[in-house]
Order: sequence, then C-alpha cells, then structure tokens
Amino acid sequence: MAAQVLLEVGIALTALAVGGALAVRADQSVIPVYILVGILVGPNEPTSLGPVSLTLVDTHEFIDVFAELGVVFLLFFLGLEFSLERLVEGWDRLVGIGTLDFLVNFGLGVALGVAFGFSPVETLFVAGIVYISSSAVITKSLIERGWIANPEAEAILGTLVFEDILIAVYLAVLSAVALGGGGLGEAARSVAVAFGFLGGLTLLSWYATEQVERLFATDSDELFLLRVVGVTTLIAGAALALGVSEAVAAFFVGTAFGSTDHTHRIEQVVSPARDLFAAFFFLSIGLTTDLTLIADVAGLLAAAVVLTTAGKLVSGTAGGYLYGFSRRRALRVGVGLVPRGEFSLVIATLAASVGTGALAAEIPAFAVGYVLVMSIFGTLLMGYADSVTAYAGDSVVSSDE
Repeated sequence: MAAQVLLEVGIALTALAVGGALAVRADQSVIPVYILVGILVGPNEPTSLGPVSLTLVDTHEFIDVFAELGVVFLLFFLGLEFSLERLVEGWDRLVGIGTLDFLVNFGLGVALGVAFGFSPVETLFVAGIVYISSSAVITKSLIERGWIANPEAEAILGTLVFEDILIAVYLAVLSAVALGGGGLGEAARSVAVAFGFLGGLTLLSWYATEQVERLFATDSDELFLLRVVGVTTLIAGAALALGVSEAVAAFFVGTAFGSTDHTHRIEQVVSPARDLFAAFFFLSIGLTTDLTLIADVAGLLAAAVVLTTAGKLVSGTAGGYLYGFSRRRALRVGVGLVPRGEFSLVIATLAASVGTGALAAEIPAFAVGYVLVMSIFGTLLMGYADSVTAYAGDSVVSSDE
C-alpha cells in the first residue's frame, strides 16, 4: 500500500512538473494546466486513451491535506502583502465594494436558481456557489502576473476579505437551514464564535508585532520554516475546528507577519512550500472533476458562466471606481475577481451531504463544472487583461496612477 501511494505521489509531482513547464514555455498561467493534469491522471473520465490507462492517481487523504495547506498558505501570503492598517483606514471603501459585489453576484445566483426551477433552499446553494470568488486561485494569479504590487490589487484583495468573512456567516446559516443543525440559534452562536476568533487574530496582528518578531527570530532557515508553517497550520486548523474559514484565519496570520522584519525571509524560505501545496490544491480540483456528470447540467453551467462573468466584471469595475481608479484599472479589478474555486466546492460538499433532490447530484455536479470552467477561464482572462482592458484608455479618475 505504501509503495502504491508513493508511486502515485511521484506520478502526480512529475505530471505537475511537466504540465507546469509546458505552461511556462507557452507564457501561460500554471493554474489551468494543473487542473487539467488532475483530470487526465485522476480516477474520473477520461480513464483511458485507447489502450493506455489514464487512471494513475487516486484521491487520497494526504492529497486533501496538501490541498487544504495550499489554500492556507496562498491566503497567508495574501495577508503578508496586505496592510492591516490600510484595511482599517479604508473600511468604508471595503464595505462599499464588498456590498456591491454581494448584491450583484449573489442576486444573479438567486435569479439563476429561480429560472431553472430550484427550490428556495437549492437556490441559496446555487447563489453561494456563483457568488464567491476564489481567494486561492486569484492570489496565485496575482503573484504570477505581478499584479500584487498594483493599485488595483488592494481593491481585489479587499473584496476577497469581505467575501471570505461573509461566507462564514452564510455557511453557518445555510448549514442550519439545510441540515437542521440546531436552528438559527446555533447558527448565531457559530457566527459569534467566528467573529470572536477573527477578532482575536486581528488584535494579535495589530498589537503583538514585537512578540511575533521575537518568537520567530532564529538563525536557522530550517527552524524558521518549521515555526512559520507549524504555527500558521495550527491556527488555521483551530479555526476550521471552530467552524471558521481556515483561509480567513491564515490571512490574518499573514498580516501579523507582514508588520515584522521577517517578511523578506518568509518570501525566500516559505514560498517553495506554498507553491508545492498550491499545486496540490489545483491538482485536487482536477482529480474530483467527472466530465460525464457536467454534461447533465450543461444548460445551467453555460448560463451561469456568461451571467456571472458579466456580473463580476460589472461589480468589480464599479468597485474600482469607488477606489478612484482609472477606467482601465477599474476594469482590471473586475477581471481579477472572475475566477471561482475552493469555497464553491465547500458549498457543493455541503449540498451533497443533504442528499435529497437536486442537492444530491445536480448542484454538486454543477459546482465542479463551474469551478473548472471559471478557474481556467478566469486565469486566462487575467493573463490577457491588457488586451481585454485596452479599449478603456487611460482616463484617470484620481491620481492613483
């Protein structure tokens, strides 16, 4: 058994390396390639190419763990680049762009659910799946494309933070409604715990800079790596156990490090671990994608892709104007919010656990297909953002550029 698992790990890593090399040579993002690699070598269709079997890697618990760590450390590095002081100072703009994003995109999800005849509870699932952008996919793309230092990155990251916090409330309420998990009183307690935990992390980020500085001071890169990875994973795991988004928790841990002198060293020492875990996250999306199931929800999928891409472009562009960006930079905010990913799959898993009606098969299949299409299309759209936004010109709304 151990030999088989080790062999599959080797196949997965080698396939990722080959696919990544091809993507780099073609000057494309590695993200869609990693997802396609997962589809090709995974246990779902297509399982063969003529007489050659393509079922080379099965889903294992360690892949799920590595994928979870990929989300955690992508968001950790997102927090590392994000100024908590700027976040607090610009809270009004953050709430404005986040609220606009929610009203437009969650509203489109509700419209889709109603149009395709889903029940109210099923419609809530569809709306959540199409509403929330992928923090993991977008963060990886921002780093790859060098957008992380651009002015529009602040608006994109602010929207992601708003979405990730709001989704914690949404999941608590949805679980209570769909699973009967203690009713709305239990949901309210879950929300209170989530905000208490995140509030504690915020205070840590704000007031404990000197303590964090001393705690992680060491001459050994090995010990430094173990401390950063260990503590970040521990806090993310504690958050998940309390029903709080591990991604949001990792983000705030990153902001705590971002105000110390350890930032540059983290980027040098921890980045390789982040990239390894992130590759497994995107691989895991491909491994769970069954193309035969997606065909059954093709109409819903096509409508959702068109409508929600337009929705993110509209809400993101309008949000960019709230930040005072030029037309081109404002449109880039919309482009940057198109990819969907990990949270949509979390919602799909919750739907499947209900196990009745469309929640048992149709909505989970839609979610997997939607994430596959939007993660690939979204990263490609970011890659060609200069061409997409070229018509907007360089009219400046304020002096941010």
